[in-house]
Amino acid sequence: MCGITGFWDTSRQKSALDMQVIAQKMSETLLHRGPDDGGAWADAAAGIALGHRRLGIVDLSPQGHQPMVSANGRYIIVFNGEIYNFLDLRRELERLGHRFRGGSDTEVMLAAFTEWGLQQAVQQFNGMFAFALWDCQERVLHLCRDRLGEKPLYYGWMGKTLLFGSELKALKAYPHFHSEINRDALALFLRHNYIPTPYSIYQGIYKLPPATVLTWNGSETRSSPIPYWSAKQIAESGVTNSFAGSEAEAAEKLEALLQEAVKLRMVADVPLGAFLSGGIDSSTIVAMMQRVSSQPVKTFTIGFYENSYNEAAYAKAVAQHLGTDHTELYVTPEEALAVIPKLPTLYDEPFSDSSQIPTFLVSQLARGQVTVALSGDGGDELFGGYNRYFWGSKIWQLIGWIPSTVRQFAGDALTSLSPDKWNQAFSHIDSLLPAQLQHPNPGDKLHKLAEILAMPNPDAMYRGLVSHWKNPEVLVIGSREPSTVLTDSLNWAHLPSFIQRMMYLDTVSYLPDDILVKVDRATMGVALEARVPMLDHRLVEFALRLPLSMKINNSGGKRLLRKILCKYVPRNLIERPKMGFGVPIDRWLRGSLRDWAEELLSSERLQREGFFNHQPIRQKWKEHLDGDDSDGLRQRNWQYYLWDILMFQSWLDAQY
Repeated sequence: MCGITGFWDTSRQKSALDMQVIAQKMSETLLHRGPDDGGAWADAAAGIALGHRRLGIVDLSPQGHQPMVSANGRYIIVFNGEIYNFLDLRRELERLGHRFRGGSDTEVMLAAFTEWGLQQAVQQFNGMFAFALWDCQERVLHLCRDRLGEKPLYYGWMGKTLLFGSELKALKAYPHFHSEINRDALALFLRHNYIPTPYSIYQGIYKLPPATVLTWNGSETRSSPIPYWSAKQIAESGVTNSFAGSEAEAAEKLEALLQEAVKLRMVADVPLGAFLSGGIDSSTIVAMMQRVSSQPVKTFTIGFYENSYNEAAYAKAVAQHLGTDHTELYVTPEEALAVIPKLPTLYDEPFSDSSQIPTFLVSQLARGQVTVALSGDGGDELFGGYNRYFWGSKIWQLIGWIPSTVRQFAGDALTSLSPDKWNQAFSHIDSLLPAQLQHPNPGDKLHKLAEILAMPNPDAMYRGLVSHWKNPEVLVIGSREPSTVLTDSLNWAHLPSFIQRMMYLDTVSYLPDDILVKVDRATMGVALEARVPMLDHRLVEFALRLPLSMKINNSGGKRLLRKILCKYVPRNLIERPKMGFGVPIDRWLRGSLRDWAEELLSSERLQREGFFNHQPIRQKWKEHLDGDDSDGLRQRNWQYYLWDILMFQSWLDAQY
C-alpha cells in the first residue's frame, strides 16, 4: 500500500509552494505504488515537506488521505503499509477518550503516537510499515520501518537536506540530487545478487534497517538508526527459553498463530486473493484462508512449458482439493523475456534474483482480479526449507574433522584440472558409473567441493554458499567490500548449531534484502499489495523458540508446517523436492538473449564504462556459450554470475 517521500531542507530558503511542488514531483515517481490518490504538505519555516501516493485498501474514503495530521495537530505522517491490529488498537484508544473521523489505520497510528509516544506505539503495531512522522512540537523527524523489512525506506543527505522515500527514484527526483555509484556496494551486489542493508547503489544513500527508528532534529550531527525490536535477541532468547511442550502441542500453537495471522491479513475493502505455487508455504496460507472464508479464495499461479521450472500442475491440484477459485497462466518464453526491459525501472537499483521475472508475472496476473494478495514467504527461513540447511550441515560433519591443511591439499588437487577437463574425463567413464553418480557438469561440482574444503569453519562455508562471485573486489575496479551482517560476527546471534545460525542469518539478510525486495517491487509495480502472514512478529517469535528437531530431521525441513498442512491437503500432493521459483536463464542466454547479453558484456563497452575488470566476465561468458548438444561437450552454467553483471549493465543503461 502506497509510496512515501519527502525532504528536510535545513537551509529553509524555499517557499511552502515551491516545497510542495518538489514533494509532489517526488511522489509522482511512485504513482505505480499508489494510483488512487496523492498529496503533499510543507512547512517552509521548518523546511520540511512530505509527499504521498495512495493505494486504497482500508477506508477508501477521503478520510484516508495523506499526508495526515493528528487530531491534536502535533503529528503529520506519510505511511506505507498496513497495521493489521488497528481495530483492536482503535477500540483501546476509544476507551481512553480518542475519537476518530474515518476508518483508516493511519488515523489510529497518529492517535497511538499521541497517547503512548512513538517507541511504545510502534511496539504495539502488528503489521508491515514504513513511515515518516513529523513532530511539530519537538521539531524532529522520525523515519521508521517494520520488524522484518517488508516495506522499504531509503534515506540520505544531499548537503544540508535530508531526503527519504520508498524507492530511489523518488530521491532522484529532488532537484539537487547528485550521487556517484557506490563501487563498494557494487562489489557486494556481485557477491549476493542484491545490495545488502544499509547500503544502496549510490554513495551516501542508505536503506533504513528493519525494526529501527531514525530520529533527526535538523542539526548537522547525523543520527543513526535505533532498534525497537531485535531478531538477534529474539533468536538468542528462543534458545534459552525454548518451547517445552510436545510436538503435537507445538503444532496446535503454531496453527492457531497462523490462523490468526492469516485472518488479520484478510481484512480489506478491496478484492483479495493469494499466490499459490503448490509448495508447503503457499499451500498452508491458502488452506488457512479457505478455512475462514465464506467463499472460494482466489488463487493465482504462473506456469512454464519447461517441465523443470513448472509447478503449476501441483498448484492446480492443491487448489482443486481446497476448492479455491483458481487462475493459472502458462507463460511463453517470449512473454517472460518481455519483462526484462522493465526490471531496471521496477527494481530501481541493481537486483539479480532471476525469480523476479515470474514474481512480476504472477503479480500482474493477480492484479487483473484483486488488489491484495497473500504470499507464503518466510517459511523457508523460519522453518528450515532451504537445501543448504541439510547438505551444508552434512558436508561439514563429514569434512570438519579433517585437518585444514589436508583439506586444502585435497582442494588444490581437485582444482589442478579445469572443470572442462574433469567433464571430459567423466564423459569417458559415465557409462560405467551407477546412475546416482552420474551428474551434469561434474567439473563444476568438484570445483565447488574444492571451495568448501578450503573453508576454515562452517560459518565461512555458509558465506561461500550464499556468494555468487567469490572475489568481487577483483572484478569491480576501485572497490572494497564493506562490512555486512554476514561478515561482522558481532551481529550474529549466539546459537548452538550451524543450521540455526544459517537460518538466523538468512532471516536478517537474504529475507529482507532479496525475497522481500523482490515481492515488494514486483507487486507494487502493478499496484498490488502483498501481505506475508508468516512474518507476523508473534509467529516469528514463536518459530524462533521451537527446537530445531521440530523443524528439520533426516527426511527434510518444515516438519511442523507439513504436519499442519496434512490436515487440509493429502500428503501426496505436497511431498516432493523443493523446486524454487526460477526461469531457464541459462538456456535463454545461449538463445534468444544472446545478442542482448553480448552487447552488454562486450569488452569494449566494459572497458569504456570503467566499472569492471572485463577479462573474468568475458571468460565466464565464453565458457557459458561453449559446447552444445551437437558437439557432445557439457556446457558450463554461469547464469547466476552473468545475470549479476547483466542486471547492473541493464540498470546502468536505464540511467542515461
